[in-house]
Amino acid sequence: MENEDDWLALDKLYHVLFCFFISIFVSALANRTRYPFLRRWSIWLGSLVSMAAGAAKEAGDEIGLWKSAGASTKDAIADLFGILLASLSLSLYKFFFSSSIKKQDEMAVIQGVSLV
Repeated sequence: MENEDDWLALDKLYHVLFCFFISIFVSALANRTRYPFLRRWSIWLGSLVSMAAGAAKEAGDEIGLWKSAGASTKDAIADLFGILLASLSLSLYKFFFSSSIKKQDEMAVIQGVSLV
């Protein structure tokens, strides 16, 4: 199962990057919808989709869909690390940039300018 599976292998970097970019991509798509519920929960949605993709990859490894040594706990942890990095990055981005967008909207309302 975990035959010679190093923590610092190139494979682990692939797992981190794969889950990171899936989380970012799905969250960005959810943020662009017209549905406020999806926008509000976009980070969670991106994380869940990324986690499902990582779990599907590991399940496929275990049943032999791809040429590998089987499922790896270290790969799953690398997937979770990528999801955590994406969630943290998206949360910080939302915190810093959504507040500036809200301030711009408030200033436009004060000045009587419609942004619609």
